[in-house]
Amino acid sequence: MTGNESESELPVPPYPPIEPTAFDLIVIGTGLPESVISAAASASGKSVLHLDPNPFYGSHFSSLSIADLTHFLNSHSTPSSVCPDPLYSDVEISNYAPRLLSQHPRNFNLDVSGPRVLFCADHAVDLMLKSGASHYLEFKSIDATFMLDADAKLCSVPDSRAAIFKDKSLGLMEKNQLMRFFKLVQGHLSLDESKENNLRISEEDLDSPFADFLTKMKLPSKIKSIVLYAIGMADYDQEVSEYVLKTRDGINQLALYNSSIGRFQNALGALIYPIYGQGELPQGFCRRAAVKGCLYVLRMPVISLLTDQNSGSYKGVRLASGQDIFSHKLVLDPSFTVPGSLASSHQQLQESFQAFSLSDNKGKVARGICITRSSLKPDLSNFLVIFPPRSLFPEQVTSIRVLQLGGNLAVCPLGIFM
Repeated sequence: MTGNESESELPVPPYPPIEPTAFDLIVIGTGLPESVISAAASASGKSVLHLDPNPFYGSHFSSLSIADLTHFLNSHSTPSSVCPDPLYSDVEISNYAPRLLSQHPRNFNLDVSGPRVLFCADHAVDLMLKSGASHYLEFKSIDATFMLDADAKLCSVPDSRAAIFKDKSLGLMEKNQLMRFFKLVQGHLSLDESKENNLRISEEDLDSPFADFLTKMKLPSKIKSIVLYAIGMADYDQEVSEYVLKTRDGINQLALYNSSIGRFQNALGALIYPIYGQGELPQGFCRRAAVKGCLYVLRMPVISLLTDQNSGSYKGVRLASGQDIFSHKLVLDPSFTVPGSLASSHQQLQESFQAFSLSDNKGKVARGICITRSSLKPDLSNFLVIFPPRSLFPEQVTSIRVLQLGGNLAVCPLGIFM
C-alpha cells in the first residue's frame, strides 16, 4: 500500500468479484477516522470490507504528488448534483518553475488535509503505539518553533527550563516571570485534587479566559503571546474573539506540550511529523487492519445502498461492478455521497445519513502550499512558525501557522523545501 500511486498506474475495471459477499462491517473511504475504525473492528474479530473510490489510500487525509493533488482538489471543488457543497473552494494553483518541478514528478508528497504536526504525548500517538500501527510508521522531530514578535522578528519559543535560560531575547525579569508561571502550572498539575495547596489554581481562575489569567500572573505581553499562540495554539485573537480559550484548557495544553518534550529519544522537541507525509497515518492503520483480516479494494465506488423492503433498514451496498455486498453495519466517510441513497424511498434511512452531513459546516480554513528553493531559516529544515493575530496586518483576527518541511522527511527532493 502506498499513498503515491497515480491513477494511470493502477488496474482499471472490470472488477473481480469480491468473496465473501457478507461482512460484519463495510467502511467507505480510507481517511484517518475510517482507517482507525477498520483497524479496531478487525482487531476485535469482525469481518471488514474497506472500500475507496479513489486509486490511493487516505481519501482527504492522503499525501499526493503535485499532479495528483491538483487533480484531486479540482475534482472536489466543483459543485454537482451529487455534492452541492464541495469540500474545497477557491482553488488556485500556480507554477513558477515548471522545469524544476518536472524533473521530480513523483518526489513530492503534499498533504491534502494538513500540514499537521503531532505532539509526542498526543492521544493519537498513544493510539498508534497501542494498536500496533506505529510499526508501519516513522517520524522525525520538528527542529524548532518560532513566533513573530512585536519587532517583526522571528523569536524562538522557549518551551523548557533550559530553553528559557538560553533564550537571549528574554531579559532576566522576563525569564524569572516565565519560570514562576511554569512552576505554578507544574505544581497545579502534580497535586492531588483532594488536597488543598497554595500551588493549586482556583476553580474561578480555571473557568476564566486564559488571556485574563496570564494578565493576572503579570506576564509581559511577549510571554503572554507565546503562551497563548505558540504553546497554547489558540486560533483566534484572545483579546476580542468570542472563541476564547479557557484557563483550564490552556493549562491542559501546556501540560501536553511539556510532557511531549523528551518523550522519544529521536525527538528533542515537542512536535513530530511522519516521514512521507500525513498520508502515512491512515495507511498505518490500514496495514494493521489488513494484518487482522480486513479486505481492501481501491477504485471501487458504491453506487447505492441496499435496504430491506419491509423495514426500510440498511442491509448492504451495490458496487460500481454491479455486485451486491451485505453487511450488518456501514461506516461512510462524511465527505462522500452515495448517489443512489439520494433517491431512496426510505425516509428513515435518508434521515439517519443526513445526521452526519457536512452541509451545515460553514467554517473555512485558508491554506497554501509553497515549494521553495531555500529555507526560511538557513540552518534548519523542519520547523514551525507562528504568526499571532494582528502581527501581520490589523485585520488579521486568527493565528497563521507555517510549517516548513525539507527533503529529509521524504516529502520533497533534497535541496527543496515546502
